[in-house]
Amino acid sequence: MTERKPPGVSFESWVDRQIHDAEARGEFTELPGAGKPLPEITDTPYDELWWIKRKMAREGLSVLPPSLALRKEAEDALAAASAAPSERTVRRIVEDINAKIREMMFKPPPGPPLGLKPYDVEKIVRDWHAAREARGVGGGHPERETGSGAA
Repeated sequence: MTERKPPGVSFESWVDRQIHDAEARGEFTELPGAGKPLPEITDTPYDELWWIKRKMAREGLSVLPPSLALRKEAEDALAAASAAPSERTVRRIVEDINAKIREMMFKPPPGPPLGLKPYDVEKIVRDWHAAREARGVGGGHPERETGSGAA
């Protein structure tokens, strides 16, 4: 539990007392990595932000500005659409990313410009059908499900 620093006591001596009390309670025993060198520090030049970069990587956080993150998401969405099992899925993926692109176009965040326009859903669907036909997958358009879920 954190307690307030008493008046008249310097921060340094108060912090030292807190550390000493925690050591006496055994709160620093068996910490992960105790007695080992910090990983990735010994072989690289010093970076004062190493700890926050590692924390962000561990938490799966991105340091990209929102527009660049959306560019990456749009690229991933196009790849997912080309590998989609059905036309309905292709349309859903492209419509979802188009909604995000439109939102950012009308309320641009600070940072680099988006540089994307909404994708032509019909063109992407035609390309998806052409790629399936080239691979010899399916005949006609059975992928246009109407609710039965057949693919």
